[in-house]
Amino acid sequence: MEPIKLTQYSHGAGCGCKISPKILDEILKSAGKQNLFPQLIVGNETKDDAAVYDLGNGTGLVSTTDFFMPIVDDPIKFGKIASVNAISDVYAMGGKPIMAIAILGWPIDKIAPEYAGMVLDGARQACAEAGIPLAGGHSIDCPEPVFGLAVSGLVDLNKLKKNAGASAGCKLFLTKNLGVGILTTAQKKNILKDEHADIAPNSMMTLNKIGAAFGELDYIEAMTDVTGFGLMGHLTEMCEGSDVSAEVIFDLVPTIDKTILNYYLDQKSIPGGTNRNYASYGHKIAGLDDYKKAILCDPQTSGGLLVAVQPDHVIDFTIFCKNHGLDVVAFGTLVEKQESLITVV
Repeated sequence: MEPIKLTQYSHGAGCGCKISPKILDEILKSAGKQNLFPQLIVGNETKDDAAVYDLGNGTGLVSTTDFFMPIVDDPIKFGKIASVNAISDVYAMGGKPIMAIAILGWPIDKIAPEYAGMVLDGARQACAEAGIPLAGGHSIDCPEPVFGLAVSGLVDLNKLKKNAGASAGCKLFLTKNLGVGILTTAQKKNILKDEHADIAPNSMMTLNKIGAAFGELDYIEAMTDVTGFGLMGHLTEMCEGSDVSAEVIFDLVPTIDKTILNYYLDQKSIPGGTNRNYASYGHKIAGLDDYKKAILCDPQTSGGLLVAVQPDHVIDFTIFCKNHGLDVVAFGTLVEKQESLITVV
């Protein structure tokens, strides 16, 4: 088979093609409220990462789905990234995935079906790393290639982590570096240097498996993964769901090497999702200049876990992460409700 560039067949890239937070709010508002089921203990009330259904035995069934258009050209990597991204929602609840179902849309008149098979190969690799089967799926003929998973998992309800419920004083951590959207946009614009080609894919293909371990830590009060709405978008959801504000120290936010990011930002390698994100929630944030906006509102695909840790357990948490191969530093603090939901300094 001849090499192809999957990204040329998609108008968006990865989680950057998500509907903006503002428009999504309108969609959910117009859809109205569903009838409440007492067993559904996590729905879409706080825009959490996955739904959780109480099985009645102290265990919750975690259910989620995520899919998008190609963010890399390699079909195997695309399948793996899309799968890692979808599985992340279960880890973000402190749960353990148990099974996945594939969602495939393929332009069969434009791209040979063998490439779709390679996408599935990448998905199987990701599922194997997570220790779960890719148990089936559904496919349609589609104008653009689309792939993702519906994932089921289990969680001890006493260890369930939500994106809401954190208290003032909690310190904020992020387990992956920001900047993926900037680099993937550079790739789509054909300006990405060869020496930078593996930075974003390697990050996006890394499972947030540590989220299941975080579920064991009582001193974590809230958790979510950072994807298409950028760090500021997902932190906004955490703050609103917890009825607190946040103070963020920009220089401590983990990012891909800023020298690399600055090179591409100078060439206007900014995803369209960045401006859509800012238009949705920028009025809630103080201290964002254009540069900080480009980093903090950058849509991430398969991003890291945003974690709110009780202040007297910061050392415990950093040691725990170190023992799992992660170096983390607190980049912000949740504070009592203020006029600005988030302040960046």
